Amino acid sequence: MSSRTIALAFTGASGMPYGVRLLECLLKGDARVYLLYSQVAQIVARQEMGLALPARAKEAAKFFTERFAARSGQLQAFGRDEWFAPVASGSNPPDAMVVCPCTMGTLAAIAGGLADNLIERAADVTLKEARKLVLVPRETPFSAIHLENMLKLARAGAVILPANPGFYHHPKTPQDLVDFVVARVLDHLGIEHELMPRWGESAESGE
Repeated sequence: MSSRTIALAFTGASGMPYGVRLLECLLKGDARVYLLYSQVAQIVARQEMGLALPARAKEAAKFFTERFAARSGQLQAFGRDEWFAPVASGSNPPDAMVVCPCTMGTLAAIAGGLADNLIERAADVTLKEARKLVLVPRETPFSAIHLENMLKLARAGAVILPANPGFYHHPKTPQDLVDFVVARVLDHLGIEHELMPRWGESAESGE
């Protein structure tokens, strides 16, 4: 079980199933989660998952707490302009932050040191406080601008983890592909999981 505090941001890139599954696994792993999301993320959640993500942060926290049977107070959600949220200050940074899925616009803003909303500010805080920042872009192809922004962030200490699922575990469903990417994110956060066998381990024997 984990006692880590993780900030998780949903932005408007395609790939909302990755973010929602990651939230579920973080809560099951007993992490404390600060959830941030953009307005466009609400549109994507409905389009890709038929998921009506509440517009109000408190309602979103209640919705996901009930959906994933989280502990009371384990999940807190914040709106884009809630500047008194813990993640807005280096005096109270999360242990790590993940932006999943991450738009190229959000990635560019973080690379440029912008902080025009809480997601960007929280990422900026995470970097400046030398905490782990994981960005999960879901875009193809990447332009030279995208790649330069990713390189800049990687040099600043961020982990660039594109939503590129592998196939060596013989996925049988779309959920298996989602779990592959989520498992890699959890590994970088130090959160235990059993989403898939690791390379060299037997799925049948559990070794």
